Amino acid sequence: MVAIVFAVLAGLCWGVGEVFTKSVLHTKSIGPITAIAVRSTVALPVMWAVWAALVAGRKMEPVRFWQAETGTLLKLILGSGLIAGAGGMLCFYLALSFGEVSRVKPIAFSLAPAIAVMLGVLFLHEAFDWRKAAGVVLIIAGVIVLATAGASHNPVLETTSLSR
Repeated sequence: MVAIVFAVLAGLCWGVGEVFTKSVLHTKSIGPITAIAVRSTVALPVMWAVWAALVAGRKMEPVRFWQAETGTLLKLILGSGLIAGAGGMLCFYLALSFGEVSRVKPIAFSLAPAIAVMLGVLFLHEAFDWRKAAGVVLIIAGVIVLATAGASHNPVLETTSLSR
């Protein structure tokens, strides 16, 4: 249950945060790379402070993570840092700068779990049953619907956006 609560909170944070991000990008006074740099600069000290508090207070994480095996550190640096962190954020922010948050966000954040399920089964030997299969199929179908849907045409919103 704790995992579900944190997942819901993450979704709420990302949903609200990306609406702010899209509204900033819409002004055209800040580009996607600047937005990522600011996001990372603000998030990084917060994350290190939380890490330090958890390590000092409850020993929730290994204190000497840098002593992990080379393969583990490479997976962290390449997979989490470069691919998910830099690559994912860069592609996502570029997508936001060109598209509607109501299409970009659901596509990006629904493909991620579908890919994770498939890779988890293939490489981590996680269990796979009809519910996971159905979930992946529904996610992919939803992505196709969102990706191929025509952009909504709302003259009131366009006028409001242009007047800002």
